[in-house]
Amino acid sequence: MSIASAVCENVHIMALIGKTLFVRGEVQTLDDLTIEGRVEGQIFGEGRAIVVAPGADITGDILADDITVFGRLAGQLVATDVVDVRAEAHVTGQVIAKRFILDEAARFKGRVEPQHLEAALRVAKFQQRKRHAN
Repeated sequence: MSIASAVCENVHIMALIGKTLFVRGEVQTLDDLTIEGRVEGQIFGEGRAIVVAPGADITGDILADDITVFGRLAGQLVATDVVDVRAEAHVTGQVIAKRFILDEAARFKGRVEPQHLEAALRVAKFQQRKRHAN
């Protein structure tokens, strides 16, 4: 194995929507994703980690394995593992995940419904397929 191959095996690839970017529409990622800018629309990162960085502003739903919020988010968060809302984060909406962590310094207005995870995953996947069929 070459040195380059060995280094590449240990590098974790993460996509980035930078501070100066504004995205309107659906975002799909095959890599872990950090969002520092603004997004209005659905974010799909099935099996991936999504981080909403401090200063980021999201209006829309997120589907991922692991969702960590430091910024502002309004929408539905569906995580197959954990939704982690950190200090100074502002979240309005519905959380559907196996685990939910809410820092005491965060602001959260909404519902937490871990019992609906399987149904929410099926609906999100159906809606995604339906949008791509049109």
